[in-house]
Amino acid sequence: MDQTKKKLALLGNGYLSGIVVEAYNMGLLEGYKLTGILGRTKEKTEALAAKAGCRACSTIEELMEDKPDYVAEAASVKSIKDYAKTILCQGASLVVLSIGAFADQEFYEQTKNCAMEHGTRIYLASGAVGGFDVLRTTSLMALAQKMKAEGLSASEAGSLDGYLTAGISTRKGPASLMGTPVFKDYFMTDPEEAAAFSGSAKEAIGLLPTKVNVAVASSLATAGPDETTVDITSVPGMAGDDHKITAKIGGPDEVEAVVDIYSRTSAIAGWSTVAVLRNILSPVVF
Repeated sequence: MDQTKKKLALLGNGYLSGIVVEAYNMGLLEGYKLTGILGRTKEKTEALAAKAGCRACSTIEELMEDKPDYVAEAASVKSIKDYAKTILCQGASLVVLSIGAFADQEFYEQTKNCAMEHGTRIYLASGAVGGFDVLRTTSLMALAQKMKAEGLSASEAGSLDGYLTAGISTRKGPASLMGTPVFKDYFMTDPEEAAAFSGSAKEAIGLLPTKVNVAVASSLATAGPDETTVDITSVPGMAGDDHKITAKIGGPDEVEAVVDIYSRTSAIAGWSTVAVLRNILSPVVF
């Protein structure tokens, strides 16, 4: 193997991991060498590994045997909770799509501490949304406002309530909500839009663990899972998702950031992982 290339492993063997493999085979991840793929089903894992020319793994221990520099996850919240600390503590940085795992504040802090202790990093892929740079900048400005106004240090500031307002509004086709606690039968026949959920990002991930990773990602970039509002609307006949994220601060340096992204399929999530991996090794970082 070319010693200048970084070793990359994949956690997940589904559609989104398939996009990463496709990009790899297209030469869009030229700075990496794929070493292994870990998935739940042996047949799917072996098929994807054959396309990538790498090892099909059945355990996390097997995946980590080749000492990857990076592990890219496109599996599930459960996979992150099961494996993130093992990956980070064994010297690999982690690119995460299932950001909903970090709605659990205790787990989030444990994982961050594990990364700090072992010199690794957690990269949150933007998934089907984006604008994390402007969202983080706005929340930083809110933090500075609170520190100045209340004479606090950054570690003392805590909640940004009253200084930062953040939320995400998602519009989805009713079929995409089937099988979830918020689905109602009339969503499929009602010609009018209907409210499916309103609450915090933390509440949303508790009800919809596979549906609101974007909400948790947006909340981590702004006010946090407890204080970021989430509204989900069922829209008859709609294909795909439309996510509108807002973050606003007042005062003399007033800023209102709005990020609005529509995607017909989940492909953008897989490609966002590819974008993160390219950015990590790029001499110009966006």
